Amino acid sequence: MQTKLIIGMGGDPTYDLLEKINSPADLKNLNDEELILLCDQLREFIIDVVSHHPGHLGASLGVVELTVALHHIFNTPYDKVVWDVGHQAYAHKILTGRREAFKTNRMYNGISGFPKMSESPYDSFGVGHSSTSISAALGMAVASEMAGELDRQHIAIIGDGSMTAGMAFEALNHAGVSKSNLLVILNDNGIAIDENVGALKEYLTDITTSKTYNKIKDEVWNMLGAFPRGVVQKVENAIKLTLIRHSNLFESLNFRYFGPVDGHDVSRLTKVLKDLKNIPGPKLLHVITVKGKGFLRAEKEQTKYHAPGYFDKRTGDIIESHCGKDRPPKFQTVFGRTILELAEMNPKIIGITPAMPSGCSLNIMMAKMPKRAFDVGIAEQHAVTFSAGLAVQGFIPFCNVYSSFMQRAYDQIIHDVVLQKLHVVLCLDRAGLVGEDGATHHGAYDLAFLRCIPDIIIASPMNEEDLRNLMFTAQSENYGPIAIRYPKGEGVMVNWKTPFQKIEIGKGRKLKDGNDLAIISIGPVGNNVAKAIEKLEKENLSIAHYDLLFAKPLDNDLLHEVFSKFKKVITIEDGTINGGVGSAVLEFMADNNYHASLKRLGIPDKFIEQGTNKELHKECGYDVDGIIKASLEILK
Repeated sequence: MQTKLIIGMGGDPTYDLLEKINSPADLKNLNDEELILLCDQLREFIIDVVSHHPGHLGASLGVVELTVALHHIFNTPYDKVVWDVGHQAYAHKILTGRREAFKTNRMYNGISGFPKMSESPYDSFGVGHSSTSISAALGMAVASEMAGELDRQHIAIIGDGSMTAGMAFEALNHAGVSKSNLLVILNDNGIAIDENVGALKEYLTDITTSKTYNKIKDEVWNMLGAFPRGVVQKVENAIKLTLIRHSNLFESLNFRYFGPVDGHDVSRLTKVLKDLKNIPGPKLLHVITVKGKGFLRAEKEQTKYHAPGYFDKRTGDIIESHCGKDRPPKFQTVFGRTILELAEMNPKIIGITPAMPSGCSLNIMMAKMPKRAFDVGIAEQHAVTFSAGLAVQGFIPFCNVYSSFMQRAYDQIIHDVVLQKLHVVLCLDRAGLVGEDGATHHGAYDLAFLRCIPDIIIASPMNEEDLRNLMFTAQSENYGPIAIRYPKGEGVMVNWKTPFQKIEIGKGRKLKDGNDLAIISIGPVGNNVAKAIEKLEKENLSIAHYDLLFAKPLDNDLLHEVFSKFKKVITIEDGTINGGVGSAVLEFMADNNYHASLKRLGIPDKFIEQGTNKELHKECGYDVDGIIKASLEILK
């Protein structure tokens, strides 16, 4: 069933049917025609709300029919539906009692942009990182089996991009021998945020483009109600063995494979899902969808409309938050332009990212040097060890992974890179609080989890010029493993492209002298410190400001200067207080027998939810006003 395009519609949308759906129970008695109408209204509603309450658009538009079919057929929340990543869960949230709350999606004190167990019983498992759905659903299926709940269904919806991660295949390997009641729905749209890569993509293309196979497969599906299932399975197996190259990928793991099925034909999907409910054991349904379905611009420009920000719902035009050339660039843009500039100077530099070329701006280098820049798919562990292999052979890999995603490759950092003292540059994008994506995406822990590793250098630039110079320094000679962390979004410098300067490893800097109080910061949060000091000086207070630049090795000379002069000290970082740079300064103070009143500001010992960074910095107490308040309190 081809869904109509929304662009060009006249008048305001009406949601007369959608407004009657307050829970999945209201879906049960809808006929095919009503289900189609509901899908159209649901798609319009998502576009309407997300156009002025920004979020993840394309992925959710692509699974509208699948979501409606799932809640129409299965008995949720008793039956467990587990979404992977969660970018595509907006329709699910709207149908499960959160239609009115959806306008608060990703907002401070609003609902999360991802499935979250504490938010709704329909959110069977909290997600945000990819490739977890099959493992979680299998665990639930085994638990249900042990509890004697043999009628309970367990469904994992995973994209073909998420399927590239090793964890997904680990789960498939286990599930295939478990014989548990598990349905894996492979949502195949050929794209995650950027276009998918790798051999799995080619394999799935083989299946979806085999016209002979699909014609016969359709005929087999039509026979499901007329022949014994044993006969149908034998026919299916014969088709798979003879018509599709490498056709036994999923069936070799003991999964019954069904599909491919049009993911935008809600009538067909409901029939297929109803049949699959009655087939025991592990099953995989291959569903073909279009990311951004029903919104022409989102279909044509899928990467841009993954999360487009504000846009005009009639034309699809993205509404820029600012115009002109007088704005600082984003840190990731500085990274992307700088690595290309350095790579043109140094033939040993290689760029690596796990499925985030546009997000981290490595796509700039990929366009100019496609043989020296690699998107390895959603596979953070592989990205780090692949970088280690390149380093062994004398290359200088810049491995760019979002801070929260790098948590998934922690063992590889320790075992494959740092233990062997390899010259790998780990670029941790989205470090610190990242705003509306919330707790699953905040880069809160990298300073703490990296600081305890021997022989690693950890740096955090205060501005774009610092990032540029740290990248230049990192490739200039073999310092061993270096991690450079920087935040999401804009910096502070308009004229950031200055001549490269080498930075001395482990050396911080005194930005301002003072007498009453010393503030030690690391990273871009130091700009908040500078603004706070300007206001405090109007109260006749003399505040010194030190920027560490390196979390490891610490600048011991700088810290000796601070504690020799000041008895009142504040540390500030855009990272967890526990185990972070403030803790490192406390350790230095204790180890060197200094005595001072020291207050640490940073992310407190709790998970921080979604909101703008301004709101979240205020909550955590290290916005400008929070720094002023802390300074006045310690000076009392």
